[in-house]
Amino acid sequence: MSEKRAKVKGQKVNFSAFFFLLFILLPILTGSLYAAGESNPSEGLAPVPAAGAGLDKTKYITVDEIVPGMDAYCLTVYKGTEIERFALDVLSVVRDISPGRDAILVQGTDERFIHTGPVAGCSGSPVYIDGRLAGALAFGWGFSKDPLYGVTPIEEMLRVGQGRTDEQKEGQTGSGFDFSRPIDFDEIERQITTPRFSESSSLNGAAALPSPLITSGLPAEEYERLAALVEPFGLMAVSGMGGGNSSLAARDSSSEAAAMSGGKRGTELVPGASLAVPLVTGDIAMTVIGTVTEVVDDKVYGFGHSFLGYGPIDLPMATGKVHTVVSNVMRSFKFASALEIVGALRTDESAAVRGRIGAKAKMIPLTIRVERYNDPEKRVYNCQVANNRLLTPLLIRSAVAGAALSFGKLPPDHTIEYKVDIGINGEESISFENVSTGMGLAEMIKESTGSVAMLLNNPYKKVDIKSMDFDVRIAPKNISSGIWSVDLSDSKVKAGQQIDVSIVLESVLAEKKKYRYSLKIPEITAPGQYDLIICGGYDYQQFLRKAEPYKFVPQNLPTLLEALNNLLAIERDKLYCLLVLPSGGVAVEKAELPDLPATKALVLGDTKRTLIIQPYRHWLEKSFRTGTIVMDKKVMRITVEK
Repeated sequence: MSEKRAKVKGQKVNFSAFFFLLFILLPILTGSLYAAGESNPSEGLAPVPAAGAGLDKTKYITVDEIVPGMDAYCLTVYKGTEIERFALDVLSVVRDISPGRDAILVQGTDERFIHTGPVAGCSGSPVYIDGRLAGALAFGWGFSKDPLYGVTPIEEMLRVGQGRTDEQKEGQTGSGFDFSRPIDFDEIERQITTPRFSESSSLNGAAALPSPLITSGLPAEEYERLAALVEPFGLMAVSGMGGGNSSLAARDSSSEAAAMSGGKRGTELVPGASLAVPLVTGDIAMTVIGTVTEVVDDKVYGFGHSFLGYGPIDLPMATGKVHTVVSNVMRSFKFASALEIVGALRTDESAAVRGRIGAKAKMIPLTIRVERYNDPEKRVYNCQVANNRLLTPLLIRSAVAGAALSFGKLPPDHTIEYKVDIGINGEESISFENVSTGMGLAEMIKESTGSVAMLLNNPYKKVDIKSMDFDVRIAPKNISSGIWSVDLSDSKVKAGQQIDVSIVLESVLAEKKKYRYSLKIPEITAPGQYDLIICGGYDYQQFLRKAEPYKFVPQNLPTLLEALNNLLAIERDKLYCLLVLPSGGVAVEKAELPDLPATKALVLGDTKRTLIIQPYRHWLEKSFRTGTIVMDKKVMRITVEK
């Protein structure tokens, strides 16, 4: 026993020596890693280092070392791709400008800075004090008469992404959509277009510089709508002229090898260079513009503030070119465009965005074919759209509307026929076609973008959308109609007898049309009064949502796809005739048991059961394709006598 204890004691001595050596070496090892911009090897376990801890003081300067009056300048691009130096005055260091955040206040002294004031697009421009990198231009004050900027300290920016690895993908983090109720595209549309947060909220009176979202190929009407939708994200929509940048998409696909090797082919991402985030490329383009603050190995830091601000993202990262700086009384901005996609943004936090050169972000191919009454050609728009659960639905709606309205607004009387296909890797695609009249693009857009929003934000499984295709045909006519009259051969019958139904529709600028059919009352129909509903597609959809709600409520990804296809399959250019009969049997989850005896249905309906049990609705249905959209409904009462 004594010999065994002696060996254990010896092991303890060796462990003590090991931990003593580790205690000496650990600060040196981690310090060198932080100086190189690498993540702490014990990510997620060790606390975030204090401000300035582990920074290379020969390269970076911390807020503790900064005093007013020190020599300072920033690097940014005012035209083309040339990085220029702009002199600054260091005014002060503000501690805790927001919880856990410090800021450096600087003011531009260059004549161009004085002329333009704070410029949207300068976010991320590196600021050097005493010859060392101090941080990035990040925020300012609205209507400021002087070029006064707040600077995000570099030590805060370099800590971005240290709580996770770059391989972590954007997660399913909830959407606010209620998946326990029948799908409602109107409600989804409301949630998509209602701001949930505002990235432009002030920091003690100051506000993050908005990032310009340069649009190309969008008509004024759609540009203004997009501007309102993206403002809560801290983006400032800027309208460009003409079509999109098809060459960017071409370079992205043809120079993948160059991008993966660091993007040496185009202008490089270096401190002070334009940092572009192409959200849509191709015949329609939408690009966010900021500035690169620092590059460490293959990691790029920029903006000095958040983009979306919720952590892991996957967005394309590109070099950029500034065409000019537009001096504006309300907010000056850089008018710029993307040059070449060279990597991907992977992390988005409050102090900065961080990307990797050579990484490749997922983009969704989007094809829009438009045939308009006032265009002799059928136009085809080929685009690539960034894959993001919040932005993608908004980007698709703007791109589709931009393509459809490229040859002008819709006339007061118009009809839109459309086909949409949403391809999904590993799953059945969502395909539908329909028609709308006098509603603009609203029906097509809310159905397509609502489907995409539900797929990208579903709580069951991450969905990989591989493509989206739109075929749109616009005609200058109104095909709406109303129910002029409904006549019954007899409103009182016995079970087993037949009723003749005659319906007259009145269409806009067209002759009345009559539809007839015979309705046989089932032999087993109990005496009583029953509703005969005559309606169009809109009311038919509402009827189905109430009669068979389980067909439109998802429980997993396969049933989500099924529910979407069920809802999208309802055709608007039909007349529907429905005789509503008494309920019988039950529907257990999605299983229909229409002939279940009442006694057994009562047992299944016990409130203690966890399965969703609903009464099974019976009705007789007849439909006619009318070539019009019936906008109203009529309800006739039929009495079944003994």
